[in-house]
Formats: sequence, structure tokens, C-alpha cells
Amino acid sequence: INNKVMKKQFLLLILSTLFAMPLVAQEFNLSGELRPRYENRYGFASLRSDGDAAGNFISQRTRINFDFKNSKMVFKVILQNVRVWGDVSTLASNDKSIAFHEAWAEGIISDKLRLKIGRQEIAYDDQRIFGSSGWAQQARSHDALLLKITPNTNHKLDLGIAYNADNQSNIDNLYSNIAGYKAFQYAWYHGDFKRFGLSFLFLNNGIQYINNEGLPSENIKVDYSQTIGPRTTYKSDNFSIDAAFYLQTGKSYNKSIDSNYFGGNFNYVFSPSFNVTIGGEHFSGRDMDESSNDIKSFKPLFGSNHKFNGLMDYFYVGNHANNVGLNDIYLHLGFSKNNWSAKLSPHYLASSAKIINNENNQNLDNYLGTEIDLMIGYKINNIKIDAGYSQMFATESMETIKGGNSKLSNNWAWIMITFKPNFLNYKFNIPEKK
Repeated sequence: INNKVMKKQFLLLILSTLFAMPLVAQEFNLSGELRPRYENRYGFASLRSDGDAAGNFISQRTRINFDFKNSKMVFKVILQNVRVWGDVSTLASNDKSIAFHEAWAEGIISDKLRLKIGRQEIAYDDQRIFGSSGWAQQARSHDALLLKITPNTNHKLDLGIAYNADNQSNIDNLYSNIAGYKAFQYAWYHGDFKRFGLSFLFLNNGIQYINNEGLPSENIKVDYSQTIGPRTTYKSDNFSIDAAFYLQTGKSYNKSIDSNYFGGNFNYVFSPSFNVTIGGEHFSGRDMDESSNDIKSFKPLFGSNHKFNGLMDYFYVGNHANNVGLNDIYLHLGFSKNNWSAKLSPHYLASSAKIINNENNQNLDNYLGTEIDLMIGYKINNIKIDAGYSQMFATESMETIKGGNSKLSNNWAWIMITFKPNFLNYKFNIPEKK
């Protein structure tokens, strides 16, 4: 009897000790994404020429998302496979197209300070300068270190650095610019002031190159450009306004940079189902008869550029660098009800710098053309179907800077299905370790 009593007392002692210990909340999530997309490209990104056939293909993004978090840290890994249907044999033994889109850890030093390090998406504000480029099947992520400072709920300050190399080496070899830059340092601030919001970005972006003839190790140089500017927002019950202004200065490939950007939007919500946005963007550009070697064309660097200036990607999606700039005036008509959504967006596109006809050396009209984008979406549970059609009505000026034939029909159609299953969400508590 005494033994039984002692065992019960001992068990009660252990349980009471465990319950008396402080517990740490843990959360584990496992989810996925599969996103095939069919595209019919008939003048996508550049005007087509006589005799060009349409490009047809199906691309697919597949992801496994793993994340874990508690009061001390957040850990996240996204495994990703991006392919075009048929790009490997059905019996392929060397398919190596699985990569880490994200692999980072964030240490929670305090309520006001966090340190995030590893492969990660960096996106701020409207994603004009820093964005995730989620439309691209591979999307964009950086190898970077971020210090995240949050003095209170209304103010945020992120300080970020990145430094890239091709491999481990004992000497400083020329970097191949796989990431598009050798190094960057930036500071991003955001503050909320009731209905107003203010962000400010300073980005110091370095490009490495060989400056002179000779041994690469003796002539490797890094030029830094600076992108600086604010973005402001105002939100009311039925409407919102935003505006941004950025300057770019510094150097790139030993050329001086002097460029600027301005953009703004007015959005009005007529009802829960219907809203209208009127907006515009200005990118400084370079006259085609410019004699100076200075770079006068603004570059949105790491932005989600497909999101802007027309969905056919004629501007700033891997193209239009150091060109005649752009003025884009647009209208977005958005509709959503129940599981349906739709959006119609016409764009008036013009250059901000002078266009010269190469054959007769005469000035051309700055008007480049009009693009009309239509998108329709339907969502049920964790499955979403999106489709779109875009038509470009181009001019001779567009033909001059892009090539191709402006008199031909240039359009693009696509349909995409996105599956986002949640495999597991598990919350549990464990005793805190001293």
C-alpha cells in the first residue's frame, strides 16, 4: 500500500512540476502549391514579324512549403520545381530542376528587434523597386541578411545587406552577376499616421565588372548606384491615394546615372463588388540621338515588373533598360462577387524621351501604343482558375524601339490553375528550456 501511495505521490510531483514550468508555443505548417499555366504568345514582350508563328507552351511551378515558429525564432523552407511540360524525357535520369526558392531563419531577439538571414523574398510597398515577381513561375528571392526594427506598431525599419560570389575561392574572381548584382545595402522605413502612410527607401546597388584590359584580378571594379525616394498613401472609407518619387544616381559600368521616376494612383470603391483606379507612371529615358554616355533611363531594379505597364511585358521585364523611358497612363476596372473576379485595364503608352527613325533620321511621335488587358478569375476552396487576354495596338514608334511589325496583330492569351493545399497545421506547447 505504501508503495502505491508513494508512486502516486511521485507521479503527482512530476505532473505538478511540468505544469509549473513555463511553456513555449510552437507551430508547424506544411503546405504546397502546384500551378500549371498555358500561354499563347503572338506578339508577347515584343512585336512579331511577318511569318512569325505563335508560341504555345505549358509551364508549371510546384512548391512544398515548410515553416516552423515559436517565440524565439521563425524557420522557413520552400522547395520549388519549375519546368515546361516536355522539357525533359519521360525516362529522364538527370532531372535536377529542384531548388530552394526560400531557405531562411529569423531570430526573434526581442519584441522590437529581429534578425532574418538566408534565401528570402524581399518585397516592400507596391513592389515597384523590391518585389517577389510572383507571376514568374520561378519568382524572385535574394540571399540576404535583414535587421528588422519595430519600435512600435506604427513604425518599421528594415536594414538589409547582400554579398554574392560564384563559389568558394581564395581570390576575388569576377562575379558573373547571376543575381543581377554583386552586393547591395538598403534601408526601408514605413510609418503609419492614422489615414496617412509614409515609406522611404535608400538602396545602394553594386555591379561588378572588368574595368580595363589585363588580368581580371587586377581590374575588377564594383560600381554603385543609389535609388532614393519616398512613397506616400492616404486611405479614406471609399477612396485611397498613393504617390511615389525616386531618384537614381551613382555609376554603372563606369557610366554616370541621372534618372528619375514618379507614379501615382487614385482608387475609388463604388461598392464591395466594384472599384476603379486611375493612375500613371513616368520613367525618365534617354533620347535616341543622345551623345552623352550617361545613363538617363530609370531602372526599377528588383520590382515585380509584370504587375505594371501592361501584362504583355513590353517594358522593364528583362528589357527596355537604358532606353527611351516610359509614360504610362492607365485605368483599372475591378469587379469581384462571391467566387468570381474580373479586371479590365487599358494602358496609354508613350516614351518620355525622343524617338528617332533610323532610316530617315526624323523625329517620331512619342506615342507607342495602347494595350488592353482583361483577366477573369474563379476560386473555390484552395483551387483558383485565372485566365486572361491582352491586345497591343502598336505604332511605328513602338516598332522603331522594339522591332517587328506594328501593323500586325499582337496579342497574348493564357489560362492558369493554382492548387494550394494545406497538408498540416500543428500547434503544440513544450516546456521552456532555461
